[in-house]
Amino acid sequence: MSEASTARAIEALAAAIGDKVYLDIAKWHLYLGDAKLHTALAEKLYPLVTENEVTESAVADILASTPVTIGGGQKTVPMADLIPAASQRDLLEAIADYQRDL
Repeated sequence: MSEASTARAIEALAAAIGDKVYLDIAKWHLYLGDAKLHTALAEKLYPLVTENEVTESAVADILASTPVTIGGGQKTVPMADLIPAASQRDLLEAIADYQRDL
C-alpha cells in the first residue's frame, strides 16, 4: 500500500472513531474528534487492523499506553482512564465496522 493510500486509510479510521468514542470528564462527553485525538489513536490502531489482530485486549493496551495531556500540559493521563467501558465497546464496534468496509 502506498504512503498516500495508508494516510487515507488512517484518516478514514480516524473519522470512523472520532464521533463515536468519547472521553468522560466530569460527566461531560468529549468526543475524540472534538479533542483532536482521533487521528493519533487511529495511527496506533491501524497496524492492528491491517494485521487482523484487533482484540479487546490489544485495543485496551493501546488505550493504556496513549497519554492525554490535561491542564495545559501539567499532567498526562492514560486514555484508558478517560474512556468509559461503554465508549470502549463503541470503539471496538467502530473498528469492526471499518474492517468490514475494507
